[in-house]
Amino acid sequence: MYIYSWIFVEFPGVVHVVQSRQGKLHTTRSWDFLGLDYYRQTEILTNSKLGSDVIIGVVDSGIWPESKSFNDDGYGPIPLRWKGTCEHGDEFNASHCNRKIIGARWYANGLTEEDTKGDYLSPRDVNGHGTHTASTAAGSLVQNVSFGGLGIGAARGGAPRARLAIYKVLWGEKTLTSSATVLAAVDDAIHDGVDVLSLSLGFDFFDFSIGYLHAVAKGITVVFAGGNDGPRPQSITNVAPWVITVAASTIDRSFPATITLGNNRSLVGQPQIGSLRLGNEFRGLYTDPDSPSCALGTLNATMVKGKVVLCFMGNNPSPDLQFQRAVLSVQRAGGFGLIFSQYTTNSRIPCGNISCILVDYEVGIKILYYIGTTSSPIVKISAATTVVGATVVSPRPDIAAPGVNILAAWKSFYDFASGTSMATPHIAGIVALIKASHPTWSPSAIKSAIVTTASVTDEYGLPITAEGAPRKLADPFDYGGGHVNPNKALDPGLVYDIDAADYFKFHCYTGFIGGTPTIEICDSKQGSLLDLNLPSISIPNLRTTAVVWRTVNNIGEADATYKAIIEPPPGVKMEVEPQVIIFNSTVTKHSFKVTFSTYLRVQGDYTFGSLTWVDGKHSVRIPIAVRTTIQESYADISL
Repeated sequence: MYIYSWIFVEFPGVVHVVQSRQGKLHTTRSWDFLGLDYYRQTEILTNSKLGSDVIIGVVDSGIWPESKSFNDDGYGPIPLRWKGTCEHGDEFNASHCNRKIIGARWYANGLTEEDTKGDYLSPRDVNGHGTHTASTAAGSLVQNVSFGGLGIGAARGGAPRARLAIYKVLWGEKTLTSSATVLAAVDDAIHDGVDVLSLSLGFDFFDFSIGYLHAVAKGITVVFAGGNDGPRPQSITNVAPWVITVAASTIDRSFPATITLGNNRSLVGQPQIGSLRLGNEFRGLYTDPDSPSCALGTLNATMVKGKVVLCFMGNNPSPDLQFQRAVLSVQRAGGFGLIFSQYTTNSRIPCGNISCILVDYEVGIKILYYIGTTSSPIVKISAATTVVGATVVSPRPDIAAPGVNILAAWKSFYDFASGTSMATPHIAGIVALIKASHPTWSPSAIKSAIVTTASVTDEYGLPITAEGAPRKLADPFDYGGGHVNPNKALDPGLVYDIDAADYFKFHCYTGFIGGTPTIEICDSKQGSLLDLNLPSISIPNLRTTAVVWRTVNNIGEADATYKAIIEPPPGVKMEVEPQVIIFNSTVTKHSFKVTFSTYLRVQGDYTFGSLTWVDGKHSVRIPIAVRTTIQESYADISL
């Protein structure tokens, strides 16, 4: 149930009140992969002076200030506009802030002693998650970083000269928080003077997102994680149009380990965190024909002890959860190691005190066939190596930014982590670079620049694929505008800008605030919901014809002519008027109309297309999603 309280007379500073809800969590190579080489700097790095003096607010599990990634050597004075503070608490005081970490706050109101058990009642990060995300976005340059020799190189954030403001809202091993806690942090961040907000956490509810809209209205770009509940459809979180929602992709680096079977056949898998016991010797290999998923309590200790066990994901919708159960099952039965076969091998999860390696189904079936055709199957798993470059398929998202096997600070050391939590600070770092280069750009202009210049192909020009069962060609529901290209985002040519007032209109129009006016702008006449000037078009229920308006601002050379290139969704006719738009020193903005009509009378799924404006130098592409319908039904209606 939603609880709303309209108490503006009693509390003039309150816009509206909603029930607080719980939320959850959702390097050395990734920045080079994105074309941001620290030693051969491109225009976005030089123009922004590496993000100098942009303030990134990180709302997460705190910070481990002693990490080398937060060294402030060579930094100038803290920006005069900064109004924040460095709060003290357990193992943390004002001396732990510096010219890099310029502020730190913590929020434990409403949490019980059990919720914060084992954590520091201070900005200090016991979990490591916040340290990882902060260093990914804006960590200082640190040489010779690796995890157990893997991924060795120089670690740094995307905007290594940006400042960090820390807001600790995630607590304990379960990383508990609430929407009220997060909004309190965002409120403080707005007052403190941050330029960018990075939130690697997720909520399944839209109703409190107006709090982030107030940040955007103040010129602060808000970057949120899209969540890790895919590849199921409609599992994305943080979908308010005024924030940038990020999914996670791979990069051109992997850490394969060789699996050698007793018949000398070699296969490749991905070792998991903690798998340092992998040795160069053969061990017995076993799989349970009655319980291929290695469910808890099913493995026979006599058969398993000292062996490597092959387990399959099975029908569990969460591969990570099933993997954790298989680890526990093998541990309890006394097994030496686990080979876990699933539809994706991009996870990196702790596996306790056994050796773990992930393989895809094809490899798993080959190992299973070997077990079934030999009387005493054995296996040898060699230590992982680092592979970088063209031999690694990339990117392969759910996504928009690198989020798989990201090496960054983790408390006092460096570790790998994966998920949209890791992708989010990549976008936050890129936003900081753009903000430093173009300080007058609005949050919507920055979002447009990132979305419209993204790539929908890999480095070989092949379509991006998305994780699933099985994998499939990715579409805008997987990656939004595509895979981020920060160098192109610096000079997008055109942007789809949005006044914050239009966001408020959208919020009122959607009815998520109970249909009751909460601010004066809600009394104004509402336009079509489809006409919010986003760098995308989505039509959930196309019956016959729909007309959508968009406006583009020219931020490139004054004299420019753009032509529309149309890729209509299958089954849909699409027309753009005008098809050519001309800019000069006095005409810097153009509106255009897009008309959609269906020529297939079917109850369909979403199909995808695009609209691209080109001028010979710039290519400004927006994704389009259309769903044709004959009639609404409870099962099919899109809200």
